[in-house]
Amino acid sequence: MIANSPHDLQGLRASGRAVRAAFEAMFSACEAGMTTRALDNIGAAELLRQGARSAPKMYYDFPGATCISVNEEAAHGIPGDRLICDGDMVNIDVSANLEGYVADMGQSFVVGRASEAQARICRAVEEAVLQAIARVHSGCSLNVIGEAVQAVADRHGYTIVENLGSHGVGGSIHEEPSYIPMNNPLETRTLDRGCVLTIEPFFSSGARWVEEGEDGWTLSVPEGQLVAQFEHTIIVTDADALVITA
Repeated sequence: MIANSPHDLQGLRASGRAVRAAFEAMFSACEAGMTTRALDNIGAAELLRQGARSAPKMYYDFPGATCISVNEEAAHGIPGDRLICDGDMVNIDVSANLEGYVADMGQSFVVGRASEAQARICRAVEEAVLQAIARVHSGCSLNVIGEAVQAVADRHGYTIVENLGSHGVGGSIHEEPSYIPMNNPLETRTLDRGCVLTIEPFFSSGARWVEEGEDGWTLSVPEGQLVAQFEHTIIVTDADALVITA
């Protein structure tokens, strides 16, 4: 989507606030002993309170209001009977449509006491997104995002999952530009003013690929590997990018 009017900006900001509110409600409530379904119910209730609709459910008939992935699960985890345990790494990914505008965000964090390895990968992937956001402006190469993310991954010794991409958003849940947030010298696309897109790398302790589970949704790295994601939705401007999910 290209946001080119005050109405677009207002609608996208509102959608971003709704998504952030649902995430914060879930993050605050997440604790050892609860099921991922119970956590999803909290997000669903907050989206309803905000007047927003779950984008995964709306566009793909996903069996949950949000995606909740645990440990080796990288993305698209289905909320269910799985109990969250102390020391689990949990990823909450929330996307929603509010009056025709879609925002998307996600974050990995550890429930209870984190190991140094868990804490380090969560910090690194967040750093990568913030570094990338700082480099985005209208007219720049789309690859400035991949360059920034790659630099952080390399510095910390992480691999980037190569079959989970970032994407345009705003008018729908997945739009152009679709891209992998890693350095690609062959990338020729540029970012126009008003472009709405996500930046959402997945860092791993060694995996470069995720595999789809038997449920047809959940995407996981091999058992024993760490994986963490951080995601914001941004709007490209002539100066600093506007983060609508902060």
